Amino acid sequence: MNDGRIRKHARERLLFLEDTPVAKRLAACKRFLRLESAMIRMRHDARESGLAIARARAALADVMLTHLFDYALAAYERRFGALPAPVALLALGGYGRSELSPLSDIDIMFLFPAKIAAETIKPLQHHLIDEVLYLLWDSGLKVGYSTRTIDEVFAEAKRDIQTKTALLEARFVAGNAVLYDGFSAAYRSYYTTDNPRAYIAARLQDQADRRSKYSDTVFVQEPDIKNGVGGLRDYQNMIWMARVKLDITHVDELEPLKYLRRNELRDAKRAYDFLLRTRNELHFQSKRPTDLLDLEAQPRVGYGLGYMHTDPLARVEQFMRDYYRSAQTLFRVSRLVENRLALNISPAATSSLPLPATAAAAPPPSRFSSLLDIVRARRVQRVKRIDGFILRGSELTAENPRAVFKDDPVRLIRLFRHCQTLDAQPDFALQALIRESLPLLRRNVTHDSGANTAFRAILQQTGAVYPTLALMHELGVLGRFIPEFDGLTCLVQHEFYHRYTADIHTLNAIRQLDIVFSEAEPIAAKYRLALHESARPTLLYLTLLLHDIGKARGIKGHAEAGVAIATPILERMGVEEADRELVLFIIKNHLIMARFWQKRDVDDPDSAIAFAQLALDAERLRHLYVHTFCDSRGTSAGLWNSYKDTLHTTLFRATLVQLTSAETQATRNSQRLQMIKQELISKNLPGISADEISAHFGLLPERYFVQTEADEITLHIQMVNRLIKTITQADTLAALTPVIDWHDDLNRSLTVVNIVTWDRAGLFYKLAGAFSVAGLSILSAKVISRTDHIAIDTFYVVEPGRGVVQSPKAQETFARTVEAALVSNKDLYPEILAQARRHTSILRPAHPAGDTLHAAFPTTVEVYNELSMRRTIVEVQARDEIGLLFKLARLISEQGFDITFARIGTERGIAIDTFYIEDAQPALVTTADDNDGSQSLANTGRLHALREALLQALAPAAAPEAAAG
Repeated sequence: MNDGRIRKHARERLLFLEDTPVAKRLAACKRFLRLESAMIRMRHDARESGLAIARARAALADVMLTHLFDYALAAYERRFGALPAPVALLALGGYGRSELSPLSDIDIMFLFPAKIAAETIKPLQHHLIDEVLYLLWDSGLKVGYSTRTIDEVFAEAKRDIQTKTALLEARFVAGNAVLYDGFSAAYRSYYTTDNPRAYIAARLQDQADRRSKYSDTVFVQEPDIKNGVGGLRDYQNMIWMARVKLDITHVDELEPLKYLRRNELRDAKRAYDFLLRTRNELHFQSKRPTDLLDLEAQPRVGYGLGYMHTDPLARVEQFMRDYYRSAQTLFRVSRLVENRLALNISPAATSSLPLPATAAAAPPPSRFSSLLDIVRARRVQRVKRIDGFILRGSELTAENPRAVFKDDPVRLIRLFRHCQTLDAQPDFALQALIRESLPLLRRNVTHDSGANTAFRAILQQTGAVYPTLALMHELGVLGRFIPEFDGLTCLVQHEFYHRYTADIHTLNAIRQLDIVFSEAEPIAAKYRLALHESARPTLLYLTLLLHDIGKARGIKGHAEAGVAIATPILERMGVEEADRELVLFIIKNHLIMARFWQKRDVDDPDSAIAFAQLALDAERLRHLYVHTFCDSRGTSAGLWNSYKDTLHTTLFRATLVQLTSAETQATRNSQRLQMIKQELISKNLPGISADEISAHFGLLPERYFVQTEADEITLHIQMVNRLIKTITQADTLAALTPVIDWHDDLNRSLTVVNIVTWDRAGLFYKLAGAFSVAGLSILSAKVISRTDHIAIDTFYVVEPGRGVVQSPKAQETFARTVEAALVSNKDLYPEILAQARRHTSILRPAHPAGDTLHAAFPTTVEVYNELSMRRTIVEVQARDEIGLLFKLARLISEQGFDITFARIGTERGIAIDTFYIEDAQPALVTTADDNDGSQSLANTGRLHALREALLQALAPAAAPEAAAG
């Protein structure tokens, strides 16, 4: 790179005279750094390549270090005489290869000759730190340094692979060039002869471990540019291994040595530069070093890189597609080189090189270990020929590479069925041939009955579908064979839950179905049973493959779009009409089951009745049940939990009863109620008469007994008994405090809080507010009142980040706050706001493209009558904040409504809350009662007013104090 301009400016601004004061040198360094950094930023904004900017940053560091180092040596000689030993200043790591992003660390080493005593050079070491490093640190640069003699360098390199790697790219910056030249020649001789095979093996293991940490996929929603799969480190590792094994100094040398083809080398260099440019932009926008391209940064970084679409979601989609394609290219090319290098090393060579302590202590199985024996093993393996391919061990290769696919392009599909049935993989030559042959996958193949039969067979191999489809996708075959699926490739999903791109999410969902069919994971057992009861269980693989295909036309309405796109796919695949109907039904409705139990009271019998009307029959229900599970678990590892699984399975089982049982639900409910009542009376509960139990059953609607277990009913009767005793002893009803019971449900990782108290206006929002003041999050709530005005409220709560409530202080705070709110009518909102301010995140600096992805999920409020359930429902989607539930519930109460059920959900900072409401004066505005205590509101004017009031309360201007809760 031509860095003449920077050096010219350095001679003008950093040419220090003898005894220039430290303050003046520091001021000059800061000014030089500020001006030159601004120039580099201008070059970046003018669209210079990522590598050019990284090299400019390295050149900037070079000239500053050179001037400071030369001045320091001259000053030492003026003050103390001749240097005690020659010294050279070396750049290491990324700085050594002349690649510095704006916030990258600068790693240097002061190198001294061998056989120099530490005491001899210590004064010079201290002098260099004072005169060079402190000025750099005070200028705002992050500089890491070491001081080594040549002997110490070699000893450290032999001891630690990370040091050995950092020194591979050591570069002379200033000082004694002869000393550096001697060291460089010796070190090059060392690393190319000292067991390079072991070094490669260790680096391959490091690659495998690092990739595993990042889910072994490029397509995560928030990638790490440096260390993630397909990140900069993949490319750098490839070069390090090639440098040691092949004694090369530049990546271009891999082409003449036949380790990369010209197009592979070109693509890798372009991809690497794109990632460097992305990293530079991220650093320019950040105040702290970071390589995480998170959701907040993506719109801004995309804008800075020239993706100018006014819609932030479209901008992110365009930018991230290019990012993923670049990262996938680096991943693919680096693995090609890794495997070609690995074919030439033997396992015996891997034992002498020390590994990092973590690896040495518990080395994981090496994913490349089988490659090490391939060449030798092929000589003794029995050869099997099939369909133009040769099977040796667990690898397939082509008998006649020039003709195998040209003679019969359908082999591009059949090959993967062979791999699946033989438990084999295409070798690297065959994989390269597959990529080269992709243009053969034209319409005549995608519509060929034989090709489609082979593909359907792949989807019917229960428990083993994901690996085959993933390989087809990686090699580009899946998107060619199903062109509609290619629209999902690298498609960013702007949704709350999704961690992966649309294509990888689809494959992950299929992997979850493999687990259901084949693994002993306890949670999968009930889903496997549901599939075994299905007439066409393997059809779910095809459904999962196509369920999100409509997203190629946009996230909104993708289920309906998916039906239109999938219909011709199913026809050309030759899927029978009955199976097509089932697949299309699930695609169209694949979101309804999760949405239903997220927003409905699954213990309410009417919920099962309503959902049965949506599911239509047991076969569809079973497929929806398992599909929802696989779809959700395929979004991210932590999305599905025992709480959601319980809601999901409860709805499934209750709905299945509705669809399969001839006996009416009403009859079963009545029988269950009488059975529980007699069981409780027969228990002779201490201090509780049979009349009290009978009264409890007579004062509550039937739905309470349907959705409440016998043990919980017993607890409520005992709590009511305690409350009534308190009532008889109290002077006034207003002085009554509630009876509270805390119980940890470890299976669902939450705490159940039962509260029995005298019913009064605004009870729910006051209880919700007390939980906020206590620092607890509400997951769900059940609210009901006896006709004698005793309220029985149940809340399911957690301590954020800790699950069950472990803090006695939280319980004490809740009890104290509830008493203050109910007895003294204390306004809790100021305390809630105070806690919100304590949790408020530091605001990010303004940016011309500073919109965030939260803008994609605007505040929405829906208030409507659900006629099939005879309920009036309020649904709210809004940015979460401390006290949000309190605010919503208080407003609903102030508008004259009571809350009878609440489902509280928060995902990634967005609250999704559902309330069942009834009018506080039902005789005025409600429809006919359903004889079960449930009702829907008829006055649409009041519902519209409620909706407008909620929207106004949730408007940004109304809640400046909002904080992530």
